[in-house]
Amino acid sequence: MPTLDRQDNVFVLDLGDGENRFHPDWIASADAALDEVEKAEGHRALVTTATGKFYSNGLDLDWLFAHGDEYQGYVISVQELLARMLSLPVITVAALQGHTFAAGAMLSLAHDFRVMRADRGYWCLPEADINIPFTPGMSALIQGRLDRRTAHEAMLTARRYGGGDALAAGIVDRAVDEDAVRSTAIELAQAQAGKAGDTLGTIKARMYAPALAALRDRTDPLGETAQVAGD
Repeated sequence: MPTLDRQDNVFVLDLGDGENRFHPDWIASADAALDEVEKAEGHRALVTTATGKFYSNGLDLDWLFAHGDEYQGYVISVQELLARMLSLPVITVAALQGHTFAAGAMLSLAHDFRVMRADRGYWCLPEADINIPFTPGMSALIQGRLDRRTAHEAMLTARRYGGGDALAAGIVDRAVDEDAVRSTAIELAQAQAGKAGDTLGTIKARMYAPALAALRDRTDPLGETAQVAGD
């Protein structure tokens, strides 16, 4: 499960030491950590990373297939997490120490910056290979954060990008040695910690307004209006 620590002005959210799939409990834990980051005062920034082979493998398909009647609410919660990260009023940096696939790759794109391990690990949107289409919100996020050529290739071919290729394609901002991934991300975040606050949040909300609107649209891809508890 995700755990939150703090190093000076930088919160470090460790997503876990497994595949770090988006189980409902995992999402709730990540949301609670983001609550803490948002409620904090003063200079602050956020780094997300993980421990082990994976940054995140995305949706928890085993849980989803076992709870098909909860599909709409689950997708809403996933997309809200992506939207929340995209619009968080602090600078965010994803430290990709391992494989970053599917919704995990989308989560990385919702950050302001990305640092990836150069020698091992892949960044990939495998949906075309596993026959799961992107939702409109996910498509909008990807196309809003990558240039058109890279988004086209990544979404249609399910290409696996290593660190060097991801850097060349503009998917990540740095590709570094394994032992420098987390420290580089923290250094980047620390340098921008003074920008936290309402102005940064407003800039992000306006910059990514189309993607945020699509992610928060409660009409699912089948055209049915999704309902969640409390509506």
